[in-house]
Amino acid sequence: MQAAAARARAASATLARLPAEARDAALRAAAAELRARGTAILAANAADLAAFDAAGGTAAFRDRLALTPARVEAMARGLDDIAALPDPLARTLAEWSMPNGLRFKRIASPIGVIGMIYESRPNVGADAAGLCLKAGNAVILRGGSDSFHSARAIHGAVTAGLRAAGVPEDAVQVPPDTDRAHVAAMLAAAGQIDLLIPRGGKSLVERVQAEARVPVLAHAEGLCHTYVHTRADHEMARRIVANAKMRRTGVCGATETLLIDAAIAPALLPAIVADLRALGCDFRADARARAIVADLPAAAARDFDTEWLGPVLSVAVVDGVEAALAHFRAHGSEH
Repeated sequence: MQAAAARARAASATLARLPAEARDAALRAAAAELRARGTAILAANAADLAAFDAAGGTAAFRDRLALTPARVEAMARGLDDIAALPDPLARTLAEWSMPNGLRFKRIASPIGVIGMIYESRPNVGADAAGLCLKAGNAVILRGGSDSFHSARAIHGAVTAGLRAAGVPEDAVQVPPDTDRAHVAAMLAAAGQIDLLIPRGGKSLVERVQAEARVPVLAHAEGLCHTYVHTRADHEMARRIVANAKMRRTGVCGATETLLIDAAIAPALLPAIVADLRALGCDFRADARARAIVADLPAAAARDFDTEWLGPVLSVAVVDGVEAALAHFRAHGSEH
C-alpha cells in the first residue's frame, strides 16, 4: 500500500497542475478505450459470473455483478458526460477582507489521493475513476473480490486512455489480487490516502467508519420509499411502482417500501400487488395492507428498516402525506 500510495501521490501532484482540457481529454480517451475493449471486458466479466454461479448466490447480486454491451457503453458514456461537466477546480468559493486590508480567497482545489472501497458492481470503478480525475485527484480502487477480473479489465481500459492522453497511469490504481489485506491497509493508510469513500451495503460502510484511520465520506443505505397519493392516476401509479421496485432490485436506488394512502389503497393496492407478483416480487405488509389483500405476508417491525436488495417489498397503508413523511423519517435513508 505504501508504494501504491506514493505513486498515487506523485500522480496527483501532476493532475493538480493539469488544465481542465487535459483532464477532459484523458476522460474521453478512457471512454474510447472502454468501447474498444468491450469484448475483452465482457469476457472478463463472464469469468467472474462463472465463478459466482459455481459458488452460488442471489439473482439480485448476480445482476449487480453482470455486465452487458449496454452497461459497458453506459460506463463509457458516463466518462464522456463527466468530461463535459464544468471544471470543478480553480473556482472561488468565498472571499473576504480583514480590517487591516488583508484579502482572503477560498479556492476549490483537489483533495489528493482518494481511496474507494466498493462491492461487486464493476461499473463503480469507471465512475469513481472518472469523477476523481475530473477533480484532479488520484484514486486507489478496491472492488469486491467477485468482480476482480472485470475490475482489472476496466482498469486496463482506463489506464490505456490515460496513457494515450499523456496523463500518469498511476492516477488510477487497483490491487493486484483479491487479498483482503488490501482493505485493511487502506483503512490504516493515514498520511497516504487523504479520503476514503466506501460504496456498498450497510456492513461495509459501518466497517470502514469503525476501523478507518483516514477521513471517511460515507453514505446511508438506499432504503428508498415510493408513496402513492390519494389522487394518483391508477395506471401511472402501477407502472411507476413496478418500475421502481423491479427494474433492478439489487441496486441502492430500488424502492424497498411502498407507502399507499388509505383513501386509495382499497381500489389500487390489489392491482399493484398483482402486478408485482407477476414480476416475481414477494411482500412484507402491515395489518392495514393485509386487511385489503389478505394473503400478504405479515411484516415484522424490522422489515421496514431493511434494504432488501432483492424482489421483496415492504408495504404500509398511511393516512395522508404527513403520515407518509413521518414513516419515511422514521425508517428511510433520505432517498
